Amino acid sequence: MLEFDTLLMSRLLTVLTLGFHIIFATIGVGVPLFISIAEFIGIRKKDVHYHMLAKRWARGFVITVAVGVVTGTAIGLQLSLIWPNFMRVAGNVIALPLFMEVFAFFFEAIFLGIYLYTWDRFKPIVHWLLSIPIVIGASFSAIFITTVNSFMNTPDGFEINKGELAAVSPIDAMLSASTPTRVFHVLGGSYLTCAALLASITAFVMLFKKSSDYHKKALKLTVTAVFVFSLLTALAGDLSAKFLANHQEEKLAAAEWLFETEENADLVLFGWLNEDNDIVGGIRIPGALSFLAHGNFQSSVVGLEAFPEEERPPLWIHYMFDLMVTIGMYLIAISFFYLVVSRIKRWDAHSKWVLWPIFLAGPLAMLAVEFGWIFAEEGRQPWIIRGYMTVEEAVTSSSYVGEMFFLFLGLYIVLGTLCIVTLRKLFRHNPAELELEKHYTDTGGKNHDL
Repeated sequence: MLEFDTLLMSRLLTVLTLGFHIIFATIGVGVPLFISIAEFIGIRKKDVHYHMLAKRWARGFVITVAVGVVTGTAIGLQLSLIWPNFMRVAGNVIALPLFMEVFAFFFEAIFLGIYLYTWDRFKPIVHWLLSIPIVIGASFSAIFITTVNSFMNTPDGFEINKGELAAVSPIDAMLSASTPTRVFHVLGGSYLTCAALLASITAFVMLFKKSSDYHKKALKLTVTAVFVFSLLTALAGDLSAKFLANHQEEKLAAAEWLFETEENADLVLFGWLNEDNDIVGGIRIPGALSFLAHGNFQSSVVGLEAFPEEERPPLWIHYMFDLMVTIGMYLIAISFFYLVVSRIKRWDAHSKWVLWPIFLAGPLAMLAVEFGWIFAEEGRQPWIIRGYMTVEEAVTSSSYVGEMFFLFLGLYIVLGTLCIVTLRKLFRHNPAELELEKHYTDTGGKNHDL
């Protein structure tokens, strides 16, 4: 019989669950905003194409929400089963946002149900107003969960007195030092990723099936959103780097392979480390790390030498950081390129050489979310609650984690397959053109019903 290391398998199970769940969590946060935007534009312009966009996006969104509920429940279950010592602290200090996240989800779900079943039964503006609580509920779900992660990185709201928790303040725990920058980064990244995914789907249809006014409008809306939110996410990333330089110096130092404290520290892009931890093949930008960290090219940046070796994050997080930033720059570049090309009449903004990079943007944006999450979590190692509890101290002593891993792996394979099959059935045999044709028939050939 196979024997598994409990700590290793617990970490692998958590990685498996969160890595799968984050896909649906990101979609759950971002897509409601674009449903609301599309419907609002449709009302303002009296354009059925945007109205249809909102309707079709809402249908697909419901499927992803259903999967996200299952994976979110699995996370809650696993926290109690395989990280019981962490939950003993979290249950006393940071349980409030966990409860509020459930409340936010039910708030969102109630209005989502009303929204879906009241198409054409209310005045258009009234129906659009129903989308606002969905956007708010989805965003606050992300905010509440992000406060928990922020607490893990910069714990606050409690004291340890003779080994016991004391002076517990759930509000202070929620509003820990890293909460503002993390919330900004999570929301901006979610909106960016969903815009890129929706643009990618539209580009795919235009490349391999049919390009219509409906698809051209969808592409312009989503790629414009990619550009806006990629800039906001870049700003959030800059603020996050400055936060790390002041509050989690070891994470920034590991990400940039800064082994000694330096003034005018270089920013290292790409490259790899040899056996002596010398950087090989990297691109150095003189003084850029100091500027990124403190807004001053001559400022001092703390190196890894300032921290005990056992408290240093793994150096491979540098690759996660590079990949995340590179994809972010790619999204800015391709969205800006599309917007420029679309304004030059003699250029075709819907040619294959424009659509292919946009098609790649969706999968790459989701990979950036995964890379960013890995960077954030591994950059906190060896701590599960930074400075108070290590991952090893938090893990269960159960010997059945290996069996749980394969059980949940099977569950996620089934869920992922069902999600893909259902979405294909939902849209493949019911293209937008057929729905628009039916709409024109039902409304006597009018271009809108708004």
